[in-house]
This record gives sequence, C-alpha cells and structure tokens, in this order.
Amino acid sequence: MLALPASTTALILIDLQNGIVSTPAEPYSGPDVLARGRLLAQRFRAAGAPVILVNVAFSADRGDALKAPVDQPMKMPPGGFPEGWADLAEGLAEPSDLRVTKHQWGAFYGTELDLQLRRRGITTVVIGGIATNIGVESTARAAHEHGYAVVLAEDACTGRAADMHAFAFQRIFPLLARVTKADDIALQP
Repeated sequence: MLALPASTTALILIDLQNGIVSTPAEPYSGPDVLARGRLLAQRFRAAGAPVILVNVAFSADRGDALKAPVDQPMKMPPGGFPEGWADLAEGLAEPSDLRVTKHQWGAFYGTELDLQLRRRGITTVVIGGIATNIGVESTARAAHEHGYAVVLAEDACTGRAADMHAFAFQRIFPLLARVTKADDIALQP
C-alpha cells in the first residue's frame, strides 16, 4: 500500500473523454480504465484531495493544434471530430473537480495545470488515463521535470498496444515515478 497525504496530493486523469475511451486499447479496455479512474476520483474527493480531469480538444479550424513536421502526422477524421468527441466520459466529473483542456499530448505545456497545483500546495501527483505512451507519459515526464513526486496507477492506464504499455511501465516510469495499482493507493488525512 502506498500511503499519500491528501493535503498535498492530487489525482490527474488524462483524456478519459468520449472520443478516446471508446477506441481500442490494450492491455485494459477504455471502459475498464474509466471505471478505475472513477473509483480513484471518488477516493480522492472523499479525502479532500483535488481531482483534475484533463481532456484534449481543438478549435473547429484546428488552428490551436501543433503543426510541427513529423513522419506520422495525426490524421483528422473526414469532416472533423464527431460531436461530443472531447467531452469527458459520462459520470466522471463532479462540480469540485478542476478541468484542464490541452491542445497537445502533455497536460502541462500551454495550460494552467502547474499553476493550479502549486496554488493548492500539491507536491505529489497520481496519474492515470489514456494513452499510456502519449498523454499519460508526456504528462508524467513534465510533472517529474517540474519537481512533483509522481505516482502512476498502472491499471488505471492503457495504451494503443500492450507491448508499448508494458515498456513504459517496466522501463520508463520506474525512472521518474513510483508505479503501483489503483487499489494500492491510500490517502492519509
């Protein structure tokens, strides 16, 4: 069991939104990760610890999307993202939660995430969400670089491929975080 002080710990859930939770994922399904995220969020709220829900969204003209030259650019669906694609999954958000909309993989750059954490005296972040090697990993790396203690709930994350998820949790995340299961996170008063 990993015991964390509720007064200085926040939960950050990445991209648990309609258009992402519904896509194929491994080793856990999007709905399974969403269910674990909901349970974690309930525990954090009950302990008085902040819950931060991050989604990714773009303007209709995608003028706020990154445009760096890459070998495999993200493809827009014909006609753009469907209505409700960027909306948080039903039953996830509560009025007390903080919401952050990002326009790239990570939740720190170009958002108020760091400011909101520091103003609340947060020194430890627990991260879960989709996809392990995209939004979750980018946010975890930035949190580590910003000086936060990082905890990753392995079974509250999933990726596009099981081997990529496993690589991150076996090779990358132990270098910048503590890795555990969602049920093994306890909050102390």
